[in-house]
Amino acid sequence: MRLDADFTTEPFRGEGEPPEHARAALRAAEAAGLECDFGPLGTTVAGERDALLPALQRIVDAALDAGAEQVTLQVRIEGQRPPKRSADGLEGLLDEVAAELGAALTDLPRAEKQRAVRMLEERGAFAYRRSAETIAGALGVSRFTVYNYLNRSR
Repeated sequence: MRLDADFTTEPFRGEGEPPEHARAALRAAEAAGLECDFGPLGTTVAGERDALLPALQRIVDAALDAGAEQVTLQVRIEGQRPPKRSADGLEGLLDEVAAELGAALTDLPRAEKQRAVRMLEERGAFAYRRSAETIAGALGVSRFTVYNYLNRSR
């Protein structure tokens, strides 16, 4: 049986490169031979159950040993994901938030961009695949800035 797992390591810190704990978790997943889709807000790994489940322990250990304060993990049988949402849905949320804030998202000052990210999170925008990249582009900031904004809102 094949499984998929999504994990996120926290805290999200600074702009630029992913934090060391996220890179350490990725290295552990790759060393286990899992299929990896790395993203700063989360990483998806896939593989056979007998390989993936023991690898998750090594992934969590690697993240914690490298400074993660929290690792969030979801595991599911391959193909049991909720249906993917369309990009139009995310674009609609971006348009809605921009209209509510009264300006193009790229033109907002930093505090309002942080508010926009909180609003988007409350409306489920981060459930869309690759949403962080899309949101970052709409705001005119890096993905890691988006993660910092998310981290500050918690």
